[in-house]
Amino acid sequence: MKVLVVDMTHGGLLISSEFMKIPETEVLALDIYKSMDPLRSEELKNKGLTFLESLDDIEEYKNQIVESDLMIVAPVHCKLEHNIALTHHEAVGYLLNDKIDIPIIEVTGVKGKTSIVWMLKEIFKELNPLVLSSLGVEVFEDGKWKVLKRNISITPASIIEAWKLAEGYEKGICIFETSLGGTGLADVGILTNLAEDYPIASNSRTASEAKRQIFKSKAVACEIESYNSKYSEFSGKTNTFGNSRNTKNSANLTASQIQFGFDKTNFQIDIVDFKTSNNHILNESFEVSTFAPAPIHITNILAAVCASLTIGISIKKIKEGLNNFKGVKGRTSINEQNGIRIIEEINPGLNVTAIKKAISMLENMDNVGVIFGGKYGVTCEEIDEESVSDVLERINEDKPLILVDKLGASVKNILKRNSIYFNDLDDAMENVVDKNIKNVLVIYRSNFSDLKNR
Repeated sequence: MKVLVVDMTHGGLLISSEFMKIPETEVLALDIYKSMDPLRSEELKNKGLTFLESLDDIEEYKNQIVESDLMIVAPVHCKLEHNIALTHHEAVGYLLNDKIDIPIIEVTGVKGKTSIVWMLKEIFKELNPLVLSSLGVEVFEDGKWKVLKRNISITPASIIEAWKLAEGYEKGICIFETSLGGTGLADVGILTNLAEDYPIASNSRTASEAKRQIFKSKAVACEIESYNSKYSEFSGKTNTFGNSRNTKNSANLTASQIQFGFDKTNFQIDIVDFKTSNNHILNESFEVSTFAPAPIHITNILAAVCASLTIGISIKKIKEGLNNFKGVKGRTSINEQNGIRIIEEINPGLNVTAIKKAISMLENMDNVGVIFGGKYGVTCEEIDEESVSDVLERINEDKPLILVDKLGASVKNILKRNSIYFNDLDDAMENVVDKNIKNVLVIYRSNFSDLKNR
């Protein structure tokens, strides 16, 4: 077998290394973004990995062999003129298919992935989960969480790394956050939403097409609007979730009687014609109490519950897990400092939709200010300053707006409403104290790990 792995930047290096372990397999690699360290490249060449220099070399190599003998493996977001046999997601499924013998939940989508993974951590804690999220790889051992690695990507190849890191630990289930689709390994795949169906592969495809890969899972929990608009042909394996039953083709899982609170929100989950993995059909309701200060958090909870019920977890365990969920540092979390309630929405993938949803938390708040800003180049998906400015313009003038960092500086040049600017987030917080603001919403585009020591 001859395998060409394209893109060493987004996990291709690890995928190449795994293919090299398969007997009678010749592995070639194309570092399409030229990101590899030359010393590392030389080391791998000495171990038998052949590097092609450019896309043109693919054609030249194919002329030397029977074309069907070459299996091209490339990321779903990579545009090639050649037929791709396996995406990176599918390659991970191929490589791990016979190695993981415990249940798997995979979480993909535009928004909410990490928060949902952390809810699932609480629900499945007694099973000693192996967890991969954008905040790291963790296992639950001796009654506490142990971090095996921080600062890891959620490209599909990271699933291989997470499994290797957890070797020797007792594990009862895997919970994996994955970008742009699923590997086909999952007992339940979760599609959180298609909040923004952004272009990929040099504008030749969309994110919704890539995320279709999650439907290779044995069963899927899918947000209702995404399901109705893009994926309704997968009805046989899908349970849906959504906030309201007032829409046509309403979801199997919805929320009602919602009483929002900063620390705890109480609501009822209604289950209609819900299919479990052991072929039971559920029709019932139950109440939960958990951290969910805004409607978007309710949707994330429904996603976690949908997957948990599908895989067969009891309602009692779900309620206990959600009651223990306190939010996610680096996503939405609430804490107090100097008598000020701080609602943090710190996210590397922060986009216009997420900003709108964060600001929706202000509706029932008095004496509140907003800090907005962050950095560029945190993720591959950049942010539309014009659209962000339109959203910020709608914040009432009685709520002070403080802009920070490079993103804040760009937005300040567009905004018409009153605002002030600081280079640093700490300086912005000092200004909040000076103004005697009692509640502050911090919307900041960054990796939380970059701010944790501030």
